[in-house]
Amino acid sequence: MAQQHPPPPPPPQWVIDLNSNPSPKPKSSNIADPPGFPSSSSGTSKRSAALQKQNIRKAATTEETDTLKLKKSWELALAPAKQLPMNAIMMYMSGNTLQIFSVMMVFMLFKNPIQALFSTNQAFTRFETEGTRGRLWVVKAVYVLMQLGALGLGIWKVNGMGLLPTTRSDWLAWETEREPLERVIMSFR
Repeated sequence: MAQQHPPPPPPPQWVIDLNSNPSPKPKSSNIADPPGFPSSSSGTSKRSAALQKQNIRKAATTEETDTLKLKKSWELALAPAKQLPMNAIMMYMSGNTLQIFSVMMVFMLFKNPIQALFSTNQAFTRFETEGTRGRLWVVKAVYVLMQLGALGLGIWKVNGMGLLPTTRSDWLAWETEREPLERVIMSFR
């Protein structure tokens, strides 16, 4: 006699939902389709056509574009100032001893602002138009000042490490020997 096995249990509901096609979107939905994703239905209603007309943006004027470019150029000019506190804390934490870590930090602190100073005009070329050219020199001047501030931070760190010749003992090679005005000779009587 062959034993009959009971039928397998039905699959859980989540398996059925996963394998079945999604239910069609109800046509009486009051929610509009997101911009760029039109309804999958072939016929468009008057309401959806009106919503598409509302979503069409008018082209920006040159004055608005110039204002936006000037704002973005100010963001670029003030970006080095936002990095100064982070760099100052990193320089403070690296210590004043001559180690490879602190030397590399100081090298990077000098290298980045010097590169940025040499490429100032190149950094602002994407913001230059006829309308912004007259107002952009102030932004460039602020950018240069911020880069000079970063260089000043590097000079502060190098001085703290004792690498700047700021004391008299650093210049002993150029000092002349003093000639005494009098000589004292001890004599025994």
